[in-house]
Amino acid sequence: METVKRKWKWSLPHSYTLIFLIIVAIAGLTWIVPSGQFDRQEVVVDGSSRTAIIPGTYHTVPKTSEQGDLRQGFAQIASAPMEGIINAADVVAFVLVVGGAFGIILQTGAIDRALMALAGRLKTKGILLIPIAMVIFSLGGSTFGMSEEIIPLYAIFIPLMFALGFDSMTAILILFLGTQIGYVGSTVNPFSVLIAQGVAGVQGNPQLWLRFIEWIVFTGISVGFTMWYAHRVKKNPEKSAVFQNDIINRQHFIKETDGIEVKFSNRDKLIIGGFIVTLGLIVWGILSKGWYMTEIGALFFVLGIFSGIVTRMSQKEIAENFVKGCGEFIYAAVIIGLARGILVVAENGMIIDTILNGLATMLQGLPNYLFTTIMLIVHNIITFLVPSSSGEAALTMPVLAPLGDLVGVNREAVVTAYQFGNGLTNLISPTGGVLLAGLAIGRINFGQWLKVILKLFPILWLVAAIFAAISSAVGM
Repeated sequence: METVKRKWKWSLPHSYTLIFLIIVAIAGLTWIVPSGQFDRQEVVVDGSSRTAIIPGTYHTVPKTSEQGDLRQGFAQIASAPMEGIINAADVVAFVLVVGGAFGIILQTGAIDRALMALAGRLKTKGILLIPIAMVIFSLGGSTFGMSEEIIPLYAIFIPLMFALGFDSMTAILILFLGTQIGYVGSTVNPFSVLIAQGVAGVQGNPQLWLRFIEWIVFTGISVGFTMWYAHRVKKNPEKSAVFQNDIINRQHFIKETDGIEVKFSNRDKLIIGGFIVTLGLIVWGILSKGWYMTEIGALFFVLGIFSGIVTRMSQKEIAENFVKGCGEFIYAAVIIGLARGILVVAENGMIIDTILNGLATMLQGLPNYLFTTIMLIVHNIITFLVPSSSGEAALTMPVLAPLGDLVGVNREAVVTAYQFGNGLTNLISPTGGVLLAGLAIGRINFGQWLKVILKLFPILWLVAAIFAAISSAVGM
């Protein structure tokens, strides 16, 4: 008999499994890496009080003491997912409420009919939607820190991309890459550049002109890559990284019309008009009132109820569709909480400050261009543990900004290296909630995302290293 040899093919594990394995790995580090901490103090940045590190105050902490054992064992690993979900309760609740609202909205069919009509109008010009949308989302990320706000839009853009002949990955690229590249090329993002500048003691925004150039370059590269990918998929759908997924996804996200002409009813117009008004209120509230997830979630909740009333759903139908919508988003909500569990283990083991102190010590005495390049790598590493841009700024700037003074690198270059490192790592990090939420909604696994984004990441990283070196050369 002829023996058939099966070719072994390696693939990334399920997203939940991957996160759990990272939790185990970080727990292992708490037994190896010394525990320690910096002293901290409250600082005021743009009228807000934040906790910042006091440079030169790092000291080790015993692994075991009367206060407890900092080594994270089986019990801590097992409880980390639960603690992570509790710590991320605000984001988890936001995703579920928005998901429930969309369960009602999508059931009306108004968005399906709107997307089909839009696709019919665009026809062969559908590719032009990519640069328009990405520039808008990138500008949002660069100016007011648009991030979690795009989560509800995944359910809109995925069926729209299908209708235009693209795939679900194209929707992820437009939304997530679009907003995240805005973070990479931040100009006045209050959650990234402005916080980092404030903590680092940089007055004003002295390299704003350079930041604007950076934003144009990064956004241009990302738009070009997304258009190339979308065109490639439309020309040959089997080249899609999610070809098999989308066979099922198309049935889930978009309803077939069997050649029937799509027409809007007055009810459809009311629902779409309500959706547009809601988005307008969100932008206004974020920019002028400082709204965040609670207010945004409330608006979508009201929009969901409004849509149900307009289409004359009964109170039972509204409630059942809300629950159904929550169910569709539950995977995304849970994965955000699980990812937070990684940070819980690292914080409880008190190894983050130790890693930060070791990296800062390593950077001393390097030439400017090498300093900014290695600092970029340092922030790439730190972001895996601290994906929050504002959290990383408060954690690292008090230590790394004075270090820049010691080696003759201006503090604005230190801020730039942080900005690039944080933004770029969040493109590939499994600890980022917004990315995982989008992939979950699109039913895309993390390995499929990496297969696509890793074609672009080295180019973006090289450009970032060059701009960081330029920032250190031009001064303040």
